Amino acid sequence: MTSTITTQVAVVTGASRGVGRGVAAALAHAGVTVYASGRTIEKADLDPSIHRVTCDHSDDAAVARLFQRVDAESGRLDLLVNNAWGGYERMVENGKFTWTAPFWEQSAWRWDAMMGAGVRAAFVASQLAARRMLPAKRGLIVNISMNVSYWAARKQIGNLIYGLSKVATDKLTEFSAVELEPHGITVVSLYPGLVRTEAVLAAGVFDLSNSESPEFVGRAIVALATDADVARWNGKSVQTAELARIYSFTDIDGRVPAVLS
Repeated sequence: MTSTITTQVAVVTGASRGVGRGVAAALAHAGVTVYASGRTIEKADLDPSIHRVTCDHSDDAAVARLFQRVDAESGRLDLLVNNAWGGYERMVENGKFTWTAPFWEQSAWRWDAMMGAGVRAAFVASQLAARRMLPAKRGLIVNISMNVSYWAARKQIGNLIYGLSKVATDKLTEFSAVELEPHGITVVSLYPGLVRTEAVLAAGVFDLSNSESPEFVGRAIVALATDADVARWNGKSVQTAELARIYSFTDIDGRVPAVLS
């Protein structure tokens, strides 16, 4: 990035809770001007310095208005974090934990939440962000993804639709990175480990011994955004725990989660 962190402007989608909230909080703490979007963003536990923009990321017109507001108020965009995703909603349905059910038992709404409100939302936001970054020949787009090899080896933490959506997200990163590289824009897929989001904690079925806070994901993005050589990550997928070791940052409790194999 050619600008210092305190002059950067960021859009964080899906920031009402969970990973998005943690990312928005960490960026704002680092001095970034943050626009945090989400359907229930007004209820989010966020610092008053963060610009809250109510936005349903399945509504293209609403997403366009989000970026228009950034134009009008800040006149630049340096960082987009694509986190909007409905896949962690309703893990428990009618008293049953259905999130890990085999694909033939999955409800159609979960496909729409993960692929439509998730992958498609990232595509649309990336288009709008790229158009604003191109003239400046700088920018960073971070797509929140997941270590699919880890998911495949431990099926109890995932489901088929989840894996497909994350593979699609990684391909969005890989292919858009190729097209944006000549314009000085970097695209990265970021793999958090098991994050202690509200939904994960409420489910009560996960082993949290190697988990991380939502803010830890944000610290990883701060590290990327302040790296003068961030282009080395273009088109790549990297774990938050890997970045912690490379950039020497810790989680909010001082720990560094283990890298997933």
